[in-house]
Amino acid sequence: MKFKIFRFARTVGLTLLVIWTVVSLVTLLIELVPGEPATTILGETATPEQVENFNHKHGLDRPAFFVSYTSANGLKWNGVDNRYVDYWAGLLHGDLGTSFRTDRPVLDMILERYPSTIELALAAMVIAICIGIPLGVVAGTHKNALTDNVASFVALLGISLPTFVIGPLLVYVFAVKLGWFAPTGSANPEDIVLPAVTLGAALSAIITRMVRSSVIEELGEDYVRTARAKGLSERTVVYKHVLKNGLIPVVTILGLQLGVLLAGAIITEKIFSWQGLGLLLLEDGIGKRDYRLVQGCVLVISVTYIIANSLTDFVYRRLDPRIRLS
Repeated sequence: MKFKIFRFARTVGLTLLVIWTVVSLVTLLIELVPGEPATTILGETATPEQVENFNHKHGLDRPAFFVSYTSANGLKWNGVDNRYVDYWAGLLHGDLGTSFRTDRPVLDMILERYPSTIELALAAMVIAICIGIPLGVVAGTHKNALTDNVASFVALLGISLPTFVIGPLLVYVFAVKLGWFAPTGSANPEDIVLPAVTLGAALSAIITRMVRSSVIEELGEDYVRTARAKGLSERTVVYKHVLKNGLIPVVTILGLQLGVLLAGAIITEKIFSWQGLGLLLLEDGIGKRDYRLVQGCVLVISVTYIIANSLTDFVYRRLDPRIRLS
């Protein structure tokens, strides 16, 4: 009981530490980026008075951190009167701030786009599973055969080709030449196919290689020889016993890759104009220097990654009793 309480407290502590680190690093990097949000959002023709009013409205005329540095005055201690403290005070009340450009709450803007990104990431994961597991099983049960070589080549190709190559290639073939799908947009249900395949290609290759290695390893275990000696068919041995044990490491990879999919969705959403969180971060946040929006998007992606890791750990312990015993 004490061990479970300690483990839970440690998990919560590490989670809070990661969130604090992410927010602090993003805030610091934003301050290091050259240029002013007021000039980008208001335009080059903005008067000094308009710029001053904009900065005062969004608190940009106040210090960013506890300590600031200028060439004239050197280091200066600002105390708690800074934007960093204000941002954390808002986070503790569930407030991610207000967009510089639209004056809308950042949380509302994220909640509008976030479901589309989750939908795309889950669709990519389903496609990766449907491709990677069967391909890995076939490759593992036919080691060094032609099917194994073909599956290994396809997996290597999926890992090697970046998203910005696969995406335009799929658009050219299936949208431009064949006309099966729209090249961009997210208005129709079928519009998710090309972005999901693009995003899930690398993951399917990873799953294929992992399943292949797991199947080959499990086929050499004693319980497999026992099952075959009992007269079980090869199909039953592979899919009921070998695959069940071989999928345990794959579950870990799937949980960890969910965060990677969310991060990789930024490029995919840009290619296909998918109205998700990645496009919001790239175009409306970074492109328009909307710092509050950038902070909110990165924070949500980080929290999602942490939750995915925690769920992966829970499922992994349920699949493998040895983890619970240890």
